[in-house]
Amino acid sequence: MSEWAVVIAGGVVVGYGALSRRLSTTVVSGPLVFMLVGLAIGPVGLDLLDRTRDTEVVQALLESALVLLLFSDAAGIRSRDLRREEFLPLRLLVVGLPVTMALGWLAAWPLLPGLSVWELALVGIILAPTDVALGQQAISNMRVPALVRGGLSVESGLNDGLTLPFFVMALAAAGGGHDHPGVAETFLRALLLSGAIGIAAGWAGASLLSWSLARGWSSSDWRQFMALVVSVIAYVLCVMGDGSGFIGAWVAGLAFGGRLRRAPTDRGARVEEEDPTQSTRFTARLGLLLASLSFLCFGAVVLGPVLQHLTWRSVVYALVSLTVIRMLPVALSLTGTGLRPASVAYIGWFGPRGLASLVFGLIAFEEHLPGGTLLGEVIAVTVGLSILLHGASAPFLGNRYGEWFTRTLRVKPNLRENALANDEVPP
Repeated sequence: MSEWAVVIAGGVVVGYGALSRRLSTTVVSGPLVFMLVGLAIGPVGLDLLDRTRDTEVVQALLESALVLLLFSDAAGIRSRDLRREEFLPLRLLVVGLPVTMALGWLAAWPLLPGLSVWELALVGIILAPTDVALGQQAISNMRVPALVRGGLSVESGLNDGLTLPFFVMALAAAGGGHDHPGVAETFLRALLLSGAIGIAAGWAGASLLSWSLARGWSSSDWRQFMALVVSVIAYVLCVMGDGSGFIGAWVAGLAFGGRLRRAPTDRGARVEEEDPTQSTRFTARLGLLLASLSFLCFGAVVLGPVLQHLTWRSVVYALVSLTVIRMLPVALSLTGTGLRPASVAYIGWFGPRGLASLVFGLIAFEEHLPGGTLLGEVIAVTVGLSILLHGASAPFLGNRYGEWFTRTLRVKPNLRENALANDEVPP
């Protein structure tokens, strides 16, 4: 990697950090800034970053960012979040997510000729998980009802992990002639073995931390490092066992968070509840930094070259993916809940595609599938449009929806969207 690329990347981090609060109320989102700078320093610009020269660096960066965010997001999800948000996250995950993957598969069939059945399935699966960071203002706007904000946050924190088993199996099926062990063995290794390793690593790490907390032996600084290392250990152990490091890291986060909240001491009493988000704060912040740099690399080494050979089919599918393929399953999953059409449309629109889709797409591309080039092009265009459209629309639509909610609430105080009015969740 060029030294100047490192300097420019560092300068963007410093510059955006200095202006981040001011820019948070504008259409200029962080991912958009980093993506545009990436385009400028990539092959279509200054040629300081190139996929052929910097493949390993880019892949390591994207995968590291996803591992840390998978772990920290999962650790921060509480079972009561699914209960207190009532119907919203469960419906989006149990009904909306599978329908989104299936609809994405079917919609790709006529629009992306030349891809095999399993490559088409990969398109639908890779573009199913959402990335709340790309539309942060959509859920941080306090005018938006807590039910909607919390539901979108929980959905985004879990759907990338839930998508992983489908991705691993579809990738194994699509690459059946490329020295893959087969779908059955892949399922056992990626889901069962990786899940077991993740549970063991997360549970053991949280148990040790809880034991230390009960005795006051652990400093807050070192607790941050413990959480970070647990995610890395889970990932590496799964990779060593030919499983899925991402599934291992995600499951480890779930186990870590669950164990840390329910930790009995050796005296039989309960430890004062420790919020895992405090112990994983450094992991989450580091993941956010790496994710931002990932968008810079995405603009440079993925999106830039794709824009030079763009096809209309990829653009059409990207637009359909961000609208119909997301919004139709959301509407179906929320049928009968009592939410107003404005709320259903808001939830449906803010399903941005981001880091998880990029990493899954990069992994699929590295498998040298017959349709890998077209697959990578579709994913790149979809994520690029999502960064642009969701980031730009979040401030405006968040305010408009919040105004609608306030007006309607005056007339109908029992509005379904107001279910959590007395139990606010952090955005």
